[in-house]
Amino acid sequence: MNFSGKRVLFLGAHPDDIEIGCGALIHHIAQKTEILCVTLSDNQKNPDLQKVKGEHLQSMKVLGVPEEKILFGSFSTRTFPNSRQEILEYFLKLRKDFKPDLIFTHSKQDVHQDHNTMTDEALRAFRGITVLGFDVVRSSYGFFPHFLVEVTEEDVNKKIEALSKYETYKDRYYFNSELTRSIMIRHGALAERPFAEGFDILRIVGKFGE
Repeated sequence: MNFSGKRVLFLGAHPDDIEIGCGALIHHIAQKTEILCVTLSDNQKNPDLQKVKGEHLQSMKVLGVPEEKILFGSFSTRTFPNSRQEILEYFLKLRKDFKPDLIFTHSKQDVHQDHNTMTDEALRAFRGITVLGFDVVRSSYGFFPHFLVEVTEEDVNKKIEALSKYETYKDRYYFNSELTRSIMIRHGALAERPFAEGFDILRIVGKFGE
């Protein structure tokens, strides 16, 4: 199956979420379509995470996303459930301004309160648009990819390179390059391809073409 989108929106709760979940896909499509990457919290209120905003910009540059296509929201980490209405309104404005054809956000199998809240609000704000869920391995529970997207070995290597820009998280197990590669090999095996990135289906809107 071929799928496409003229304007593709990637939504993440915190710096690093989008790259962990979609980095190879982003590199694969960055030169083919218009992309907007939106992170709702920049984590700058945490004194231990002062560098992650800059690391996110460096990481996205590796994937081919220019800085003007990266937005940060003003929401506070771990308090998204208290800001549901504000997040919904933020997404509704994104819908009006960017007019996305395809959206990627956190999987419904993600147990992090911020991730879960923004996925609920994305499904409300972007009714009538395809929404796919990506996996952030450290906070998912029961994730299984039912939508598999073939990527190349170059895409895989660029995702690993992008994640290496996060000096802040270099000792975290979920930034391990072997783990990152093995996940995409496994998803590739499910798709009978060398490498794939995997998503769960939150909503697919389409029509059958002859």
